Amino acid sequence: MAKKNKPDAKGFVYSTDPDFRFEHESGSAETLPPALQKLKIQLNTRYRAGKAVTVVTGFTGNENDMEELGKKLKTYCGTGGSAKDGEIIVQGDQRNKVLQFFHQNGYKLAKII
Repeated sequence: MAKKNKPDAKGFVYSTDPDFRFEHESGSAETLPPALQKLKIQLNTRYRAGKAVTVVTGFTGNENDMEELGKKLKTYCGTGGSAKDGEIIVQGDQRNKVLQFFHQNGYKLAKII
């Protein structure tokens, strides 16, 4: 009997096609320079018991660079947060500080919501 298919990041678990193979993502994406990044800043309270968080989306690059940017943002704002699933989350309404940080470091912003 052939090896069983293992789930991938897209949520596929099983296929009836005997020749089906998962296409794994090759390597990590190359991080764009700050001037070419199109980031969105938004305030979000959904699913957080009414507590506000500032969410930065649209980062193009590998996971390590996104985590590094998230760490710099959290340090600059003086709050906690996380960087996962393509989002950088900073606790509290920190939109103005995040905007200041991005302007000082040469990032291009697509939207502020």
